Amino acid sequence: MATDPQFFHDLAWVIVAAVVGGALAWLARQPVLLGYLVGGVLVGRFTPGPTVSDTHTFEVFAEIGVVLLMFSIGIEFSLRDLLRVRWVAFIGGPLGIVLTAALGAGAGFVLGWPPLQGLAIGLVISVASTMVLVRLLIDRGELHTRHGQVLIGISLIEDLAVVALTILLPALGTRGAERPLAVLIAIGKAIAVLGPVLLLAVRGVPPLMRRVARTQNDELFLLVVLAIALGIGALTQAVGLSVALGAFLAGLIINTSDYAHETLARLLPLRDVFVAMFFVTVGMLVDPFTVAANLPLLGAMLLLILVGKAGVRTAIVLLFGYPLATAARVGIGLAQIGEFSFVLVQVARGAGLIGDEVYNTTLAASLLTILLNALLVRFVPDWLEAARLGRARRAPASAPAESGAVVLCGFGRVGSEIGEALQTFGIPFTVIERDPDIVMQLHARGIPCVFGDAAHRDLLVRAGTDRASLVIVALPEIDRARLAVAAARALRPDVPLLARAHGRVEAEGLRAKGASEVIQPELEASATLIRHALATLGLPKERAIAYLERYRGAMERADAGAAAVGALPEVRELALRAGGVADRSLREARIRERFGVTVVAVRRADGPVFNPAPETILRPGDIVRVFGLPEQIAAFAAEATR
Repeated sequence: MATDPQFFHDLAWVIVAAVVGGALAWLARQPVLLGYLVGGVLVGRFTPGPTVSDTHTFEVFAEIGVVLLMFSIGIEFSLRDLLRVRWVAFIGGPLGIVLTAALGAGAGFVLGWPPLQGLAIGLVISVASTMVLVRLLIDRGELHTRHGQVLIGISLIEDLAVVALTILLPALGTRGAERPLAVLIAIGKAIAVLGPVLLLAVRGVPPLMRRVARTQNDELFLLVVLAIALGIGALTQAVGLSVALGAFLAGLIINTSDYAHETLARLLPLRDVFVAMFFVTVGMLVDPFTVAANLPLLGAMLLLILVGKAGVRTAIVLLFGYPLATAARVGIGLAQIGEFSFVLVQVARGAGLIGDEVYNTTLAASLLTILLNALLVRFVPDWLEAARLGRARRAPASAPAESGAVVLCGFGRVGSEIGEALQTFGIPFTVIERDPDIVMQLHARGIPCVFGDAAHRDLLVRAGTDRASLVIVALPEIDRARLAVAAARALRPDVPLLARAHGRVEAEGLRAKGASEVIQPELEASATLIRHALATLGLPKERAIAYLERYRGAMERADAGAAAVGALPEVRELALRAGGVADRSLREARIRERFGVTVVAVRRADGPVFNPAPETILRPGDIVRVFGLPEQIAAFAAEATR
């Protein structure tokens, strides 16, 4: 088979552009996709230097990147997160898109743009980059704050809206008299495709995925997943809809199965490679000369995005009763466009709604708004908050913590409960919190509070960590919690330091950073329920305490225990054979329900799994560590090793 050396030459430049651009963006603490875009501009045919000669081939790769991106969005779609802010998301999200489209249409009318061009531009810029948004929130430790939840909720609705807009934009490109009929036909096609897909989701895919998982063949698993994604994408394309729509629906199908996390874990490396190619390709398509010739158009689009779109989103969040600080942060966070705008602008150009000059300007506007948005999200809220809290910080409530006080990092659901307990017993404490609304409420109550990130040494000093008798880290974001623990321990090697963790691996990470004691809420809840149940039933206190000590030892350390004393539970390890409970998930095997034992760890060739989730697939050859009474373990062993 003959090979084209030019293709590999071009491929090498695309990968190098992604690596160099991504690395420079990471060093500059900017989103890596911004680096991919800049790298693409540098190797494009419109700029001097190394050039990729055959851009069309990489446009195909970019399409694959869009398909994989939409597929993964469908897999990751979280209805639970959406329901937390359901009203502002379900109503405010679509309302924001409609108002932004109206802004675009109004701007087009004033500036004399062709009919429908302003409306198309408004729709293209109405959706923000989910990847940029999530990355910025995680970097700032704000993913679980009030404004973070609102941002993610609206972003998820905008992601869904992209699916609808890929259907409606081509219909808008038809002639005036035929446009209503085209829209109705597009909607009818979407419903006709969606019905069978939902039926397939309920009946076909979960059993198929279960059978494939039982083969324990990683390559086959990934190929079946890709076949589902591309097959449904081809189906939607065959009936006149977009491949991206089919990929998103395929992701929703996988989401309904027990193998969503496994699918995503195997897909992410492949997706990230093609998404990097997608952004580099988009950068290669940016023609700086066309953009320079249309600077008024670029200026208008930047104003629509950075001022108009931000203002619309801020007003909508205010309309739903959120404080101004939260609304402003949401408006600033959504004042950018990214990967989904690229998808929509390609659809709009294909439908004849916009020309090449608008296409290139949109690409340039996305690059500039991502850069400016990263700076705005990082600095503007802090400036606003510093000005708003300036007087309160000079008040007695913000005075440095007295010697011996407690420093409480995080005042969310858990932190607030701890604070109430400390207040009840008259124990002075100072809070470090990043949510401006919570900070204002604490100041109003006269509770000393420092606004900012608990991982910063200066804020810890300001809160009085150098004089505190106890530091409590109650941050829900485990990455921020680890940084806060490390910073506090570096400042005060001797202070008792309590932290919270969801699982054993997180707890070990916090202990490694210097936490004196790590509390696992689920473990504490189980132990408390057991203690109360045994006390209610009148069992001897000594035996109940002995049981709880053995239980905690098994769940916290997952160490193989010694032989049981009397009739107390013990910890044992068993090797699984083919058959029995092998090739099934813990949920399917129902080990706890059938035998009364708890699987606390699974050891396998690719590494141990502690406190395994119900979706964990047991494989022949796995070493399972179980906790239970001797006779229960014996019954389980008879089944597992037969």
